[in-house]
Amino acid sequence: MNKNIKLAVAGAVLALSATAANAGIVIPAGDWTLDVSGNVNAYSSWSAATSGSTHGIDGGLTLGSKGTTSSTATANGWGNGLLPNFLGFTGTTRQNDLDVSFTISLQPGTAAQNAVGSVQGGGAVIDTGGLNNRQAFITFGDKSWGSVKIGKDLGIFASDAILNDMTLLGVGGAAAGGANTSLGRIGFGYLYADWKPQLAYTTPNFSGFQATVGIAQAFDSTGTTLGAGDVNSGFNNGNNRNASPAYEGKASYSFAANDVTGKVWVSGIAQKVGNLGLGASGANVVNQDPVAYAGDIGANVNAAGFGLTGYYYYGSGIGTTGQFWGGYGYNNTTTASGFSARDSYGGYVQATYVLPTKTKVGVSWGESRLDTADGETGVGALVKSNEMWTVGIYHPLTKHLNLVAEYDYQTSKSQAGSENNANVGSLGAILFF
Repeated sequence: MNKNIKLAVAGAVLALSATAANAGIVIPAGDWTLDVSGNVNAYSSWSAATSGSTHGIDGGLTLGSKGTTSSTATANGWGNGLLPNFLGFTGTTRQNDLDVSFTISLQPGTAAQNAVGSVQGGGAVIDTGGLNNRQAFITFGDKSWGSVKIGKDLGIFASDAILNDMTLLGVGGAAAGGANTSLGRIGFGYLYADWKPQLAYTTPNFSGFQATVGIAQAFDSTGTTLGAGDVNSGFNNGNNRNASPAYEGKASYSFAANDVTGKVWVSGIAQKVGNLGLGASGANVVNQDPVAYAGDIGANVNAAGFGLTGYYYYGSGIGTTGQFWGGYGYNNTTTASGFSARDSYGGYVQATYVLPTKTKVGVSWGESRLDTADGETGVGALVKSNEMWTVGIYHPLTKHLNLVAEYDYQTSKSQAGSENNANVGSLGAILFF
């Protein structure tokens, strides 16, 4: 299987039967071997807010969090699940005692993109519908000393959290109409690893132990909803961008003993966020260059058809849902002024079982929390937590085609104590080739 789909499907393979995916279409081409592979998926999701879930929560992911006035707000979304559609091309060759490869992938959306009509929907999304380009990178190396990657690919920090999430094969947090992907458990138990330009080195596999370190493009810090009503929206605008990259790394140990297999991992990220612009009072805040950081730990164990996964993360200034979303708040105390970091933390637990029919059933719970900054006031509408329970059924109808049904119960809470709740159901299918 080629490298681009390995990343996308590694967690899906853990969440389904071993027959979920195989190598793509392999084409010899002179000195090169070209591997064409990917997936196509489509889902319909129904969301219904419970009575009273009409609160506007800045950064809330549950239906009704944008101030819906109806006590029975509903939405129906059509599109991709957590995985986008993937069409990937990887070429590999051996030259001058080096394994050399390139990967380019495209992600066309399933959601409607008509220019005349409009699409209804609700919920939170990561991407808009249409065509994405999430990967374009080269690698070179040798099994004796490791490999180097240069280009755009899945981020290093928090990548194992998403790859071990059972909703990688499904929807999880539902997407709005016109979305390219859903949330899965992003924002409901882990931060989005995202797709980043990067330079990374990965060690050889030392009897199950492997590590990756790298630098990646720094992200701007912003409000929890990209500027909608948050005091810290506008970080790093204008000339305040920081020239330093983000520093990321992870280490993992995979093991197998008789019928028991598993993996333990840790990862981290640190990045300067640059000058933070204007404070809430309008005063110019200059020469602030704080470092935002986060770390995580997780484990996955599989035996006799059972699978257990546990994950936890903590960060300062890293924000919630997306990296650097709402990571800082304005300190309004008389003894200190300027922006201060908000702490964020969360995690998820997941249990799955493969039935004799090869159908995998699973249940998971996860939550992401965001604290206010020191001295921060007047942010009662800011999100405090996003929580979700998920029950999923994943059935391999054929070697490559899988049917998926999921149910979620979502809760978003604000710092002032308001709360939105919603029921979400999703049906669809995903095919790997």
